[in-house]
Amino acid sequence: QVQLVESGGGLVQAGGSVRLSCAASGLTFSNYAMGWVRQAPGKEREFVAVINSGGASTFYADSVKGRFTISRDNSKNTVYLQMNSLKPEDTAVYYCAAARKYWVVELTTKGKYDYWGQGTQVTVSS
Repeated sequence: QVQLVESGGGLVQAGGSVRLSCAASGLTFSNYAMGWVRQAPGKEREFVAVINSGGASTFYADSVKGRFTISRDNSKNTVYLQMNSLKPEDTAVYYCAAARKYWVVELTTKGKYDYWGQGTQVTVSS
């Protein structure tokens, strides 16, 4: 049974930083691309960032480019999202997701991941 468990969310002031973690189990982690997707209240899910299985290739939404960094540690079966210079509009539930294929267009525009976590809330106060 595949499990993706996010942690690290919480309340932070605008301009602050938060690092999210997602621990994976039940799959061969190093074979999967990993992504972060967020959903704000009343809005559709929005792609944030994705990283390929080896960690050498990343892609970001324009709204977070230069502020967020996705990384992974395959020895720990964990993917991270370092979020800096946070803005109130970054407030959302952040989901971790795994994809067997690193198809950037499919992952960034259609959210075609194979597995999803339960999400962790990040609230940025102004």
